[in-house]
Amino acid sequence: MMRRAVLAWGLLLGLAPRLGPAQPLRSPHTPPMHPNLLMPSATTPLTPPPEVQAFLPEAQRIGTGQLRFFGLLVYEARLWARPDFKAADYARQAFALELAYARKLDGPAIAERSIAEMLRIGSFTEAQQRQWLALMMQAFPSVVAQDRLVGTHDGQGGVRFFHNGRLTAEVVDRSYARLFFGIWLAEQTSAPALRQALIGPSA
Repeated sequence: MMRRAVLAWGLLLGLAPRLGPAQPLRSPHTPPMHPNLLMPSATTPLTPPPEVQAFLPEAQRIGTGQLRFFGLLVYEARLWARPDFKAADYARQAFALELAYARKLDGPAIAERSIAEMLRIGSFTEAQQRQWLALMMQAFPSVVAQDRLVGTHDGQGGVRFFHNGRLTAEVVDRSYARLFFGIWLAEQTSAPALRQALIGPSA
């Protein structure tokens, strides 16, 4: 189960599988992250999905990146926010993060790996870990190709999750919001190339 969880989150981020939140697995078969893997597809939408438009009508696409794992397309990530979005202050701004999947991933494994990745961004208690894991078990169903997961952040700790436009979970928790979205937007992210593709010149 743990190996499946590690692999699932590795696929989610487009990285090599990891032994722990800060210990990369060094393998001669691990492909290097290269900028040409972080390109939007020709079908990347210019307008946000309905759930994002309802949340933030003035949202624009700040950045997008298509990620592959061992040459296989995993997902396309899109960051939607106001034009004046500043990545350095993401925890106090309104935005939405959208992941459009190209293959199947197990929901519980994504939730479990999320906890490990959040530990890269900052520390939290065992009680918080249990609470947040339960939240994400509800928020993240298993996905297949063409599914979309969207997380919105209101800039004050309010987070809502959507699967193909359907609300799956919500919480108001500043610490959780900062750490979860920090998986992609914080400088401590394990996927710096993806972060740069998402935030573009907003850094």
